[in-house]
Amino acid sequence: MDLLENENTRLLISALLSLESEEECRNFIRDIMTSREILSIGQRLAVANLLRRGGTYAEVAEKTGASSATIVRVNQCLRYGSGGYRSVLSKLGTARGGEEAR
Repeated sequence: MDLLENENTRLLISALLSLESEEECRNFIRDIMTSREILSIGQRLAVANLLRRGGTYAEVAEKTGASSATIVRVNQCLRYGSGGYRSVLSKLGTARGGEEAR
């Protein structure tokens, strides 16, 4: 079963797509997530960015404070996942040292 194919997660995706500004996004994130969840998701994105730039696990752990389990999980998503990290990092222009990832 796909976790994203149910009424609740479709509502979440629609809510995210409806946000029109950074302020709306910040406010929504503050309301919907715990502080720990916000920090954890931000850390995962930073891990993905560093891995895409060629960082070693040791460098990524040192720079982000992420556990080896988190780094491995993010790396698996980068290599075998749905492409979500790659897409976002490319759009942000952070992958591969600021160059758009190909």
